[in-house]
Amino acid sequence: MNAGVKPPYLPYGRQVVEDDDIAAVVAALQSDYLTTGPRVAEFEQALGEATGAAHAVACSNGTAALHLAARALDLGPGTTTIVPAITFLATANAVRLHGGDVVFADVDPDTGLMRPDDLAEALSRCPGGKANAVINVHLAGQCGDLAGIHRLARSQGLLIVDDACHALGTTYSVEGTRHRVGDNRLADLTCFSFHPVKTIAMGEGGAITTNDAKLAKRIARDRNHGLSRDHDDFTQSEDAFDATGDANPWYYEMAAPGPNYRVPDILCALGLSQLAKLNRFVTRRRVLVSAYDAMLHQLAPHVVPLKRTPGILPAWHLYVALIDFAALDVDRAALMRRLASQGIGTQVHYFPVYRQPYYKAANPTLRLPGADEYYRRSLSLPLYPAMSTDDVTRVACALKRAIKR
Repeated sequence: MNAGVKPPYLPYGRQVVEDDDIAAVVAALQSDYLTTGPRVAEFEQALGEATGAAHAVACSNGTAALHLAARALDLGPGTTTIVPAITFLATANAVRLHGGDVVFADVDPDTGLMRPDDLAEALSRCPGGKANAVINVHLAGQCGDLAGIHRLARSQGLLIVDDACHALGTTYSVEGTRHRVGDNRLADLTCFSFHPVKTIAMGEGGAITTNDAKLAKRIARDRNHGLSRDHDDFTQSEDAFDATGDANPWYYEMAAPGPNYRVPDILCALGLSQLAKLNRFVTRRRVLVSAYDAMLHQLAPHVVPLKRTPGILPAWHLYVALIDFAALDVDRAALMRRLASQGIGTQVHYFPVYRQPYYKAANPTLRLPGADEYYRRSLSLPLYPAMSTDDVTRVACALKRAIKR
């Protein structure tokens, strides 16, 4: 860098859009379909292949995916779903938007991930000690004890939704065999997000994978106002069919109202192009995380990486440093401002959802110490594939200066 030239700003995350991505979107814009066209099905097919799932249904964003999952599993009034306290608002809100109740689980203070014991403790606080489902959140690209949570959940009759909005490309091991997140080996449904800071970008976009054909059909129906053009679903024969028994070409039926969570072909064209780069993006993120780990070792024990979970090969979405702000006598907000003044963006993922005013009002005395401890120390540093290892060095050195100051 030349003297006097200001280094580029490094946000905590951002998309990497290349010429072929732009060309794919332009081709979609010039095609006959801007939405509900062939590229949606092509993207779903490619995502199913990338995750190993039998079915993939694309939708407008990750929040929509979670809401559609809640609808598909009937997590509405009279049901209870357990959600980890460290996650984005959408995980819990999706259940509430469908009318279901949420009970928050604590997490490991060193990973932010729900453990089987956390799930068991949350179950004990559910009405009658019973729940209907659990949403297992994969945070920053890591997963927790998937097998342990699966065993406990199934023993209690719980449905399982994996919130994998951070974890496209992550793999996990079960009995010595490696699986891909989204293959639903240990879940009923898996939800993904393709927001610009995620592993692949669609601008906005989401998807659900499943191995259950009936669930996939219901999700696809619900994302489009709840309407069906499938002749087998028609119940009003006099309206649906002509005198020869053929279905009327204009006809559709709605058994129950649904939202409009369709995703346009324009975005699926970008998603298809990005999905072809998934392995490259994931590999680059892992290289950058290794560089961060080596640099942060110099700041231990008051600054450490997330604890790694066994059997998981993460596709890192975030690089979260755990910082003992009290021991360093530094305020987190002040530290973030100091880093911003050096062109380095940071963020906190996340404020415990159970402490949000809406949820706190329902259980004002609840305390989840693991979630609170994780939140107290967490700071997300820049991580995206266009970064260099020199950028990582720059961030680590700036962090060291900001702490000493």
